[in-house]
Amino acid sequence: MALAVVAAAILLLGSELLVEPLAHRIWPEPERVSNVIEAGASGWRQALTSLLIVWTFAAFGEELSYRGYLLTRAADALGRSTLAYWIAMILVSLLFGFGHYYKGPSGVLDSTYSGLVLGAAYLVPGRNLRAPVLTHGIADTIAIFVVFMSWTK
Repeated sequence: MALAVVAAAILLLGSELLVEPLAHRIWPEPERVSNVIEAGASGWRQALTSLLIVWTFAAFGEELSYRGYLLTRAADALGRSTLAYWIAMILVSLLFGFGHYYKGPSGVLDSTYSGLVLGAAYLVPGRNLRAPVLTHGIADTIAIFVVFMSWTK
């Protein structure tokens, strides 16, 4: 749990303070936000529905797919060494970024960064999916809360 909280802080702070400002210097158009997260502004019922969706499909579903399956298969193809897992993590993070193409170029860069943090949260504790699932869920929960509270820019 502690690793997930630290990883979520790294993900959110790195995104807000480093990745987004850099991305906006390169691509001036703003990053598009997921409809599910945006819907959190529509009231507490929609915010709770959004939480259910992000914990089920993003936190659990994406982590199971990207870190649990794709990263492991890529590491298998690269020889299953420690180095193979880290190279696979970088490749899958790029794929994760492009999987969020609907967010625009800034969103692809931000999602790639998120993939790197989530991949590290998977590899550091010995390829355990609990940490990236919790990290992803915590980060998305905070995003929904920020939108619900109207604290967005």
